[in-house]
Amino acid sequence: MSKSQKLQGKIALVTGGSTGIGLATAQAFAAEGARVFITGRRAEELAAAVATLGPDAVAIRSDVSQLAELDRVYEQISSKAGRLDVLFANAGGGELMPLGQITEEHYDTTFDRNVKGLLFTVQKALPLLVDGASIILNGSTTSTMGTAAFSVYSASKAAVRNFSRSWALDLKDRHIRVNTLSPGPTLTPALEGLVPGEEGKRALLAQLASQVPLGRVARPEEIARVAVFLASDDASFVNGIELFADGGMAQV
Repeated sequence: MSKSQKLQGKIALVTGGSTGIGLATAQAFAAEGARVFITGRRAEELAAAVATLGPDAVAIRSDVSQLAELDRVYEQISSKAGRLDVLFANAGGGELMPLGQITEEHYDTTFDRNVKGLLFTVQKALPLLVDGASIILNGSTTSTMGTAAFSVYSASKAAVRNFSRSWALDLKDRHIRVNTLSPGPTLTPALEGLVPGEEGKRALLAQLASQVPLGRVARPEEIARVAVFLASDDASFVNGIELFADGGMAQV
């Protein structure tokens, strides 16, 4: 007996889809029947990712903070698929830097990727998004928690959280749902890349796990399943929320 596919026939875009949560979500969307487009900045990672997604997937090299590159992404989606049903604005990232050492470059890079890039990823998608589409914004537990040496990243994710509230109102006449998915610490290359050396990575993961009531960090596939829910008709009356997939980290 074949299981029903929750995204059968849907066209989905996952930005930052070559590794980590983005790749896991693209795989989950494809497994649920969606035709998936992914973007990323590194050609080798994109090629490896699309090889795992199957022949219908399309990878487009793009930096979301560069608006001309976003235009090329949507030109390709328009020519190949003609519409979008699901947009997961996932691309972003950050680096540790405590107050007193924050540089203008650090601020600009973080906000260009996480705020400007996400804003224009969504705005430039509007002509392709069908009425009733689902937009998912990648947030973070840091949107509500203080985090040492991570204030610029945290502030950028607080901005993302408000985007979903405001855009749910801006898009209400089109019945487009806009939700923020905020993961807790998740075992991804981006998380491990915050600190140098294997010992440093182990220490970071142990420290983060100790802050999660479930006692561990998440697997990317666990976050991807939540994204499938928000993308699908199972979440047809879910709009404007921040859905935490954080093992309780920001809840207690």
